Amino acid sequence: MNRPEKQMREWVSSVIVKYNFCPFARKEVESNCIHYQISQSVTIDDAVMDMLHECNELDRQALRETTLLMFEQGFKDFEEFLDLVDLANALLVAQGYEGKYQIANFHPDYVFADSDDSDAANYTNRAPYPTLHLIREASMSEALENYDEPESIPEHNIKLARRKGIDFWQQLLKSCIDKK
Repeated sequence: MNRPEKQMREWVSSVIVKYNFCPFARKEVESNCIHYQISQSVTIDDAVMDMLHECNELDRQALRETTLLMFEQGFKDFEEFLDLVDLANALLVAQGYEGKYQIANFHPDYVFADSDDSDAANYTNRAPYPTLHLIREASMSEALENYDEPESIPEHNIKLARRKGIDFWQQLLKSCIDKK
């Protein structure tokens, strides 16, 4: 296993699953249904082609529940990454994937709109690498139907992140990145 994949697996396990930021992730981790794909793309055009390739792979591999497409070299600038996210979402629609897949996104410098960089809540979406998370929409809909008060998930995450504080999350993210 290469270093970026190991770091992302560590992040999923010790942040997303351990702190229940996504209450549906544990099942997928335990079932080994998450595909970790590293992209060397540094341009938006190449990156969206990689994203479309991963959508095709999800089409072909029914047991693959979700894909984390990580950009090892590109999109270190958060604003540039947001441009990628916008184009990736538009291409999902244009390529007929709307309603089939949706994209969540993570970035080492993630900042929610109308938020301050120092808000610990940003760590709910901060990861070791800029990442497009391709999610099967049918699976997400099913999981949400079987979850009491799914609208409370973001609020719970924000409260937990702020209660633990920015220093805690910075250290935790650093420990994921420092894994050899």
